[in-house]
Amino acid sequence: MAVKVSMKFNGKAVSAEVEARTLLVTFIREHLNLTGTHVGCDTAQCGACTVSMNGRAVKACSMLAMQAEGADIMTIEGLAKADGTLHPMQAAFKEHHGLQCGFCTPGMVMNAVDFATRHPGASEQEVRESLEGNLCRCTGYHNIVKSIMAGSKAMAGK
Repeated sequence: MAVKVSMKFNGKAVSAEVEARTLLVTFIREHLNLTGTHVGCDTAQCGACTVSMNGRAVKACSMLAMQAEGADIMTIEGLAKADGTLHPMQAAFKEHHGLQCGFCTPGMVMNAVDFATRHPGASEQEVRESLEGNLCRCTGYHNIVKSIMAGSKAMAGK
């Protein structure tokens, strides 16, 4: 059964007909061709599919596209400014070598932006705990934590 979905992605209105069982991550990657959002585990454990929906980080593999009806969604492709200037969190990941292979990075960055917005001035331990739902197979998280701490400060204007 097909259903019509309408929402905003990275500030642009989008409408499409999709199968009722279409996951949001599938809609993002296959219907919108926004491939920065990755499919890692299909069980909401790795966080590679994390996007911002109505200002909150969500895992796009754990919800249907039709559940996002009317939502305002931002993917990693919409985080930087139109002129290419990186978001402070993206810049911090670049500067502090939090990128590693890059597969988990978009989800990490999207989760980090949400966390830093809701918890300005968080401690290193709080940052580490916030990463519980995002897995990286390349690192021990040290540079990712440094990146999030620096990005959080930059977002707060410090």
